[in-house]
Amino acid sequence: MGPFGEGTRAVAEAVAEAPGTTVAGGGDLLAALGHFGLKDGVDHLSTGGGASLEMVEGKTLPGVEALS
Repeated sequence: MGPFGEGTRAVAEAVAEAPGTTVAGGGDLLAALGHFGLKDGVDHLSTGGGASLEMVEGKTLPGVEALS
């Protein structure tokens, strides 16, 4: 992670230690949480970063809509 390692760790720790329900999405964030041993501090992990954001925003996801 080079020069961004400390910032990445700080964000990963903030997510893992946040009160309430935490959702992490996107391969890079998941990799960072795993690298720093923080995955257990997050309630929901998703590899779909953009799709996760759209779902949280209340947008209809095409794949989910097709199953309805």
